Amino acid sequence: MQTTVPFKKKPFRLAAIVMPILITQVALYMITFFDILMTGRYDTYHLAGVTIGSSFWVPVYTGLAGILMGLTPIIAQLVGARRNDEVKYSVQQGLYVSIVLAGVVFLIIRYGVSPILESMPLEDEVRVVAANYLEAMSLGLFPLFAYTVLRCFFDALGATRVSMAIILLSAPLTIFTNYLLIYGNWGFPELGGVGAGYAAAITYWLIFFIAFGTAWKHSSFSQYRLFNKWGRPSFIRWKEILFIGVPIGIAIFVETSIFSAVTLLMSNYSTTVISAHQVALNFSSLLYMIPLSISMGVTILVGQAVGAGQFRDAKQYSFLAVGLAMAFSTLAITILLIFREQIAALYTTDVQIIGLASQFLIYAALFQLSDAVQAPVQGSLRGYKDVNMTFIMAIISFWVIGLPVGYLTATFTDLGPYGYWVGLIVGLTIGAITLSIRLLHIQKRHIKK
Repeated sequence: MQTTVPFKKKPFRLAAIVMPILITQVALYMITFFDILMTGRYDTYHLAGVTIGSSFWVPVYTGLAGILMGLTPIIAQLVGARRNDEVKYSVQQGLYVSIVLAGVVFLIIRYGVSPILESMPLEDEVRVVAANYLEAMSLGLFPLFAYTVLRCFFDALGATRVSMAIILLSAPLTIFTNYLLIYGNWGFPELGGVGAGYAAAITYWLIFFIAFGTAWKHSSFSQYRLFNKWGRPSFIRWKEILFIGVPIGIAIFVETSIFSAVTLLMSNYSTTVISAHQVALNFSSLLYMIPLSISMGVTILVGQAVGAGQFRDAKQYSFLAVGLAMAFSTLAITILLIFREQIAALYTTDVQIIGLASQFLIYAALFQLSDAVQAPVQGSLRGYKDVNMTFIMAIISFWVIGLPVGYLTATFTDLGPYGYWVGLIVGLTIGAITLSIRLLHIQKRHIKK
């Protein structure tokens, strides 16, 4: 089959889609980044509390929000097949699903987190900060999930610059409200780590209102009439969204929860070790934004190509995405190994935490190559709507293999807390290899058709 875009132009098209996604992801990440950074400058106990709170928040939110990401390949394939009139109904049903998911997360935070915190060997001040931080952030759950639906709509159309612009407008607000509410400046109450939770909730409401107004009024999107003739909840369309989205959400939850599980296991060590671990994990998460953005971009391009029946294009975009991510991983490894002490010093002035975090960052460097393969391969598989193998392998590679290896290494070797990071590296590597084999099989099957 003839390709619709010459191969030499594909890298530029991929870059045009990925760069706005990257800026968007980094800006979203900065909300948590500045929570950790500014809380760390405030107080070590509050830093530990926000760290523990984030370890609950991130996997729960990203896992359930990942269900909504099933909309991206659905809408992308509709656009590729020129079935634009069906886009509105998918978005509307996605918003219904987002309300349900926001309610689920709210109930989990309200009633499920406190008993777990009570059972953990945490200092009382750390436990209180963690619980209050999560309750404050939960005030922004509904707008955050609803925004995720609208972002999937923008991105599936290839309009990734819109999501970028929305986040860039709102990200500075997080820093400013953190400044007011964490430290009690300009007459505002001094809330410490809890203030970071309120600041995040305020930001989530802002980005939702901006996204809603853009989808409603902007000429590029008003033609889809997303909010006209609002349909009733349709469980048939919910089934389509959930059939694709649930495996995506489970896979994301499994991947993020493994890092949170490691953080919770770190509670057996000192507050200093917890803080150092979080510093290293926080910065490595920043670096992960690039392969993650490439993954999200290639989902869009592969989805559109598959919807249009251009399977050779889909295959070429998949390989270009992996190559781009691997090129970046080389740079990331270099940065982590050379500047790890300077990176740790950005988060805290505590010399002991800086020393421990510098060691954790060595292991973070080893993540990079596996991440560079796994993330874009996952994105390509989602573009094909092939999502079940992803979550199966995520469970096996991280929880069946990675976490036990980490626990055994941490418990029975001299590596101590660093042993958990060894387990994470093993899980990432196994996942990257097996999913690559799956992608090659799917590509071969589609091209034969």
